[in-house]
Amino acid sequence: MHHQPHFHTVNPVTIRDNVFELIGTDWMLVTAGNPDAFNTMTASWGGMGILWNLKVAWCVIRPTRHTFGFMERHDRFTLSFFTEQYREALERCGSLSGRDTDKVSRAGLHPLAVAPGCVTFIEARLVLCCRKIYHHDITPAGFHDPAIHNHYAAEDYHRMYVGEITAALMP
Repeated sequence: MHHQPHFHTVNPVTIRDNVFELIGTDWMLVTAGNPDAFNTMTASWGGMGILWNLKVAWCVIRPTRHTFGFMERHDRFTLSFFTEQYREALERCGSLSGRDTDKVSRAGLHPLAVAPGCVTFIEARLVLCCRKIYHHDITPAGFHDPAIHNHYAAEDYHRMYVGEITAALMP
């Protein structure tokens, strides 16, 4: 685990990326835990905005994912974004489980502690450090569009986590 300063803090308001590209196209790594024990997973669902007068980011995780337990046990998480050159690394982090392999090293990424309870990767181009402020379990009772059921053939509904963005970091 690296601890040296690598990133500088930026105001989240100055982030100019299109959130639909940043999350939906480029993907992100959702990471929870501490430098001694953490897990990360690739995600392409989530968002950013203002909620309860706070700058927030949100992501969703299925209870079957290894990262879910880390999100449950810790009050902070990071959303890390990368350039296209790291597409293969994100594919690996999305297809391998941290339960049975060191997918971070297999993806060629280098973990970095950037704040208490916030682990990211040296290779990231943007990091959102988040303090968990809310979660909600998605249920079919709330589906207004029946097509949403197509995402849940196994009825493994996501839990949504909303985090206050406590720091936005860039190299």
